[in-house]
Amino acid sequence: MKERDEPERRCIVTRETGPKTGLVRFVVGPDDEIVPDLAGRLPGRGMYVAADAETLRTAVKKGHFARAAKQQVKVPPDLAERVEALLAARLTELVSLARKAGESVCGLEKTTAALVSGEAVLLLQAADGSERERARLRPPAGENSLVTCLSAHELGLAFARDRVIHAAVLAGGLGDRIRDDALRLSGIRDRALLPAAEESAAAGVGNGSAGEGSRGKG
Repeated sequence: MKERDEPERRCIVTRETGPKTGLVRFVVGPDDEIVPDLAGRLPGRGMYVAADAETLRTAVKKGHFARAAKQQVKVPPDLAERVEALLAARLTELVSLARKAGESVCGLEKTTAALVSGEAVLLLQAADGSERERARLRPPAGENSLVTCLSAHELGLAFARDRVIHAAVLAGGLGDRIRDDALRLSGIRDRALLPAAEESAAAGVGNGSAGEGSRGKG
């Protein structure tokens, strides 16, 4: 992945300026409801909030969107949760596109081979995989080259499998986009694993050897 000159924007909550990749863009929709614009393509004046769960919740609670828009707006109380779900779906789809383009692989053996050969630019590991198994692999050189914000189920969706613990993104056209969305999701998504995911990890399920890479039903 190459270094890029990224445009900067100001967060309407913290008032700090930073690259657009570390922010989430919002616009006012036709019915005056605040709408997330993850692709940055919706018409209208953009309002940016740092990709951080607490900052986004503060924006909702403290009326920052109305002040930034200079009008009355409707703000869904669960906006942070909506953004998280949209980012997770978007990231999963990008990894799926990389798979279809031959730019990603999954499974312990293929991921290890991609890392050893130097083909991998990102290491993807399921948040609910066991720490012992995840520690077996080291991410490639480079900033933010380790992605751990997706669950084994979400990674599995990207690879048309039940569950995936280890995966690698190879050099190509999608690596930067996957990295950028992973950074945003990592900030929005709570670090605490879902109860079901915690139970799976504690039971040793999805440890990279049992069940990883198995095909889903249908």
